Amino acid sequence: MIAIASQRPGWLKSGLFWRTFFLLGVLTALSMAAWVGMISVVQRAPQAQQIAAQVISVVTITHAALTHSAPELRRELLFDLVSNEGIRIFPLEPDDKVEAAPDNWLMSDIESLVKAKLGADTRFSARVNGVAGFWVSFKIDDDQYWLMLERERIRGLTGIQWLGWASLVSLLSLLGAGFISRLINLPLARLTEAARAIAKGKLPAPLPEKGPTEIIEANRSFNQMAGDLQQVESDRVVLLAGISHDLRTPLARMQLEVEMAHLSDDAREGIQSDIAQMDAIIGQFLDYAKPTEAANFIEVDLGALLADSTREATRMPDVRITTDIAPNARVLGNPTDLKRVINNLIENARRYGKTAGSEISDIDIDCHVKGGHGSRHVIVRVQDHGSGVPHERIDDLLKPFTRLDTARGQANGAGLGLAIVHRVLLRHGAKLLVRNRAGGGLLIQITMPAANA
Repeated sequence: MIAIASQRPGWLKSGLFWRTFFLLGVLTALSMAAWVGMISVVQRAPQAQQIAAQVISVVTITHAALTHSAPELRRELLFDLVSNEGIRIFPLEPDDKVEAAPDNWLMSDIESLVKAKLGADTRFSARVNGVAGFWVSFKIDDDQYWLMLERERIRGLTGIQWLGWASLVSLLSLLGAGFISRLINLPLARLTEAARAIAKGKLPAPLPEKGPTEIIEANRSFNQMAGDLQQVESDRVVLLAGISHDLRTPLARMQLEVEMAHLSDDAREGIQSDIAQMDAIIGQFLDYAKPTEAANFIEVDLGALLADSTREATRMPDVRITTDIAPNARVLGNPTDLKRVINNLIENARRYGKTAGSEISDIDIDCHVKGGHGSRHVIVRVQDHGSGVPHERIDDLLKPFTRLDTARGQANGAGLGLAIVHRVLLRHGAKLLVRNRAGGGLLIQITMPAANA
């Protein structure tokens, strides 16, 4: 089985782009995880010491202020602490509803440092009697008090803030990874598109010779190669014209001389047959070497071409053709080249697909349009009822100058019929499928995008 397809992936569809992107993304995530871990380890002790020092300082100053102030001024002092410093003092009662201090990664260190300065009986709470805050107990003589600080004064970065910063850094890192991946893969995508254009017989625009030295050298070499190929193509056109003139002119002169010479009928027919065979071989060479210009494609009624070729082929006595051709099977292509493809397929089936036990070639040709709007394809099948081809040699059918005489019978030719079909369809962006038919014989299927797809 042989299948030929064309694809045009952009740089976003490139596997290398996504590999590079994910690699950079993973490396960024690992770097961030290591950075957060390092910050957590390095920052934990200083941050705990800073918060503990702040708490100790506030409790000590408040304790001293309340101890040394006149009793009649304490009420005003407490009001100033609340108004200006956000510090509240409450008596500690046995029936206070006390919640435990928050269990976070710094609290244990803060408790140890504060208790070392203020006493082991210092208590901590996150909420007392339903009021949230940072609560610390202290004593004045035999009386116990609560000192409440607003959480914002001693709070570092919260988990949500850490998550927000981490998300922002991750987003910027992924955008950077995408930008770097695009810079790396865009030149490769351009080079791939240009190579595909050359494979389809088009001349791509010159690649930009800028960027890193390696990219400049690669694009410069490719542009030079494209120019050389264009020159070779031009030289080939001139060479083909010369071959057609220089070889066929002597053949025509030989044909005329044979007609005028006094030869026996058998000798004349033999020479004329040899001349016709030489002319056919030259024609095959020229057809194989002739370029197909995609820029000149027009809308072609493939069904009409099939009908014309079928009518011409049925004039030969050794051909019997059955057709099933759907209307409006229109494709974009070169009508002359597509007609040559159809004629080669019919001629191949006529020569090599003789029905067993007869000298007649039974050929089935069908053409249908399949698919919905935007993905319609025209499918053409040419089938014979001959002996087929050994499965292991099917791949050889499309190779130039290959003739499977032992399997398909003897015939004159250069072995270029299906190679020409392959070459022309490749330039038309079509798929070609070759396989043995279930009931015997060979099946050749062509799949082309419909003109209105």
